[in-house]
Amino acid sequence: MYARDNVADASDLQQRLPPGQEVEAATEMLRMLADGTRLRLMCLLSEGEYDVTALVAAVGMARPAVSQHLGKLRLAGLVSVRRDGRRALYRAGGGHARRLVTEVMHAASHRVTGAPEHD
Repeated sequence: MYARDNVADASDLQQRLPPGQEVEAATEMLRMLADGTRLRLMCLLSEGEYDVTALVAAVGMARPAVSQHLGKLRLAGLVSVRRDGRRALYRAGGGHARRLVTEVMHAASHRVTGAPEHD
């Protein structure tokens, strides 16, 4: 078998690509997770609902910095917020966001520990 035998029609391949808007949204989400502080926040928010005070204590950063990171995550659709009186409670934006964070952290764990990959 030759490499040219596996060459697909370019138009066929183009039809298999996701739409541009979806790629842009996915790129923005991944860009937001590419920051260590935001990824740590997402790990916490994937497990439950927390206010800024708890998150500040957990990540050891200044309140304005944590609030700014949460705002960016919220704009990217990765975090949702609800009001409980005067408190704002943050959580991961949904199942997709939680699974994305879980999967990337599992992949990182495998890379760091040398555990074999699996499907």
